[in-house]
Amino acid sequence: MPGPTTKPHGKNLFASRMAKTPKSFIREILKMTEKPEVISFAGGLPNPSLFAVEELATAARDVMADAGRAALQYSTTEGYLPLREFIAERYRQRLGLSVGPDEILITNGSQQCLDLIGKVFLDPGDPVFIERPGYLGAIQAFSLYESAFRPVPLLDDGPDIDCLKAMLEETPARLFYGVPNAQNPSGITYSEEKRRAIAAALADTGTIFVEDDAYGELRFGESSVPALKSIDRESRVLYLGSFSQLLFPGMRIGYVLMPEETRKEFLSVLERTSGSTSSLVQHVINAFIEDRSLEVSLDLARNSMASRMRALCKSLDALLPRMPFEIPQGGIYLWLGTPGISGDLAAEAAKRVGVGVVPGRLFSYPEEDIQAVRLSVSRLSTVMIREAIGRVASAWNALT
Repeated sequence: MPGPTTKPHGKNLFASRMAKTPKSFIREILKMTEKPEVISFAGGLPNPSLFAVEELATAARDVMADAGRAALQYSTTEGYLPLREFIAERYRQRLGLSVGPDEILITNGSQQCLDLIGKVFLDPGDPVFIERPGYLGAIQAFSLYESAFRPVPLLDDGPDIDCLKAMLEETPARLFYGVPNAQNPSGITYSEEKRRAIAAALADTGTIFVEDDAYGELRFGESSVPALKSIDRESRVLYLGSFSQLLFPGMRIGYVLMPEETRKEFLSVLERTSGSTSSLVQHVINAFIEDRSLEVSLDLARNSMASRMRALCKSLDALLPRMPFEIPQGGIYLWLGTPGISGDLAAEAAKRVGVGVVPGRLFSYPEEDIQAVRLSVSRLSTVMIREAIGRVASAWNALT
């Protein structure tokens, strides 16, 4: 009797798409943040000093005391209803959107949202418009589905609309992925004019705009601009959110606002992959935000990041005046031009003096050298920021 068959080794060991999947630099970035001798601008990790540990512990104890058995049971695919109701109400308050909890899907972080979108919408070779520079996590997620990325250049107020229109006329995309608020990696925020122009350009094209709002509630100051979803409510917009940057990234809670026509497909895919998101984590997050701890945490995070960003901009103005940047209106990232110096060379020089930065090349697909680096202020004190910029100023000035 013949034995069990085995998949042949060598070039056929893995699925063909793995050969087309770019190396994960997110792991390398995270490794750099763990080295105590390095002052790292590299990672986008929230500052652990801002985690409301005691309040979260109280919420967890309350959940176990009041609803422990339910919290430890499987959850519905859509997610815990009170949490979805909270998110829907927050959309109404922040964005003026009238949505119900049935339009909200809870996921295992926003990265799972991107993976679900890839599963639901993308076939091999489908065109995907992505910002240039663009979010590395989205590039990695959609590349698994063998997407044909087409970059839309970012200006200081949002995407280049003339370029976008020309691209749409040539080859309409299945998706256009963007981060309109405090974009990762550039830190820019789309102007309201650009948001309205994008909505108009995409109207009647069939292109779905994936609006990733990971940093929308980390804006500095009181001014705000409308979401694309609220500008054109009839357009096909998938609106993504997450509690990772706002509260606790280790709890991995993201969510997506789904148009009704996509609900069945999203639920079907999630049922066949993870089944549902952690019931216990959803209960604890909901208890935490019901106690008004979310607002306290948000105020603390905004003030902290604004202070760090001011320190970074001041240090750059003083020590690297020839290197251009746009002052971010929120979030944790700043895109620093390095004219005359490759981003890779700038990152290597910074590494030699004990400072971690991310070269701009990683935020384009296919990768190409960009004379820029990304800086994140989330984990650094103002003193460390000034020290780090002093070190790289000497290293980079020596290159020119």
